Amino acid sequence: MSKEISYTIEEVSQLLKVSKLTIYDLIKKGELPVFRVGRQMRMDAEDLNRYIKNQKSAQLPAAFVPAVEPHRVEKRESHNIVISGQDIVLDILGKHIEKRSPYKTLRSYSGSLNSLISLYNGDCDIVSLHMYDGDTGEYNLPYVKRILTGYPYILLNLVSRKAGFYVQKGNPLNITSWTDLQQPNIHIINREKGSGARILLDEQLRIHHLSSKSIIGYDQEETNHLSVASAVSTGKADVGIGNEKAAKMVGVDFIPLITERYDLVIVKTPENEALIRIVKEILSSVLFQTEISSLGDYDQSQTGTIIAETF
Repeated sequence: MSKEISYTIEEVSQLLKVSKLTIYDLIKKGELPVFRVGRQMRMDAEDLNRYIKNQKSAQLPAAFVPAVEPHRVEKRESHNIVISGQDIVLDILGKHIEKRSPYKTLRSYSGSLNSLISLYNGDCDIVSLHMYDGDTGEYNLPYVKRILTGYPYILLNLVSRKAGFYVQKGNPLNITSWTDLQQPNIHIINREKGSGARILLDEQLRIHHLSSKSIIGYDQEETNHLSVASAVSTGKADVGIGNEKAAKMVGVDFIPLITERYDLVIVKTPENEALIRIVKEILSSVLFQTEISSLGDYDQSQTGTIIAETF
């Protein structure tokens, strides 16, 4: 193949017929080289072909392997870490980690719940969360306790931000509350299962005793805040759920309903001691906090606070 051909992570996962998390794990281990174009990771076609050929050779019976002296490959320690979540603040965090340490940060854009499960399975290193629990009114910790059973962890606040409705300019349908979503003239655009926005909606429907079947558009999904806001902006839907920053970026009106705590969770292992120390230093640094403050729409009053820690 031509050297000019390259693939996205999603295209590589489709070609190899494995999940994107498997690809991220191979990248993290240094088995698949990637390069960046802006925020997107891409893989050169020749590097992918080389990986496939190496895998085929490794699985051949001994009699079929060419009897030549193999090249000696020095084993190199991998410093790649995977940060999972979608907010731009995570990209800034990754940049600061790379400046302060030998770590190379890779990004996964999975939703909160799927990211937390990936952390449990060892496929991520730092996971961002904004998951509302309707029974306690608390964010994140109830889910971390349930899923990271048996793992010591630290839960740190990154920022807080407003969550609510994206509506069209002037809010012509006067959508202001969760119960408004069941009106027959209101069409929503939803987020994918496992995302923090989807969990917020589902929990609010549950505690308000509303059936998802009564919500027009409940089964229509987008995979990020910007896509949801854009669907409202173009008239594809009347309302969507997301954060304030995306509303301003797309140019739709925003109806704030709740302040969500956006946290980071890291599993505590001997290998992660240095990473945890670096992240804590970054979150408390004036440089990082000033950079986040310049973005607007984030509450940093708890940034760096340890929400929970187990030993």
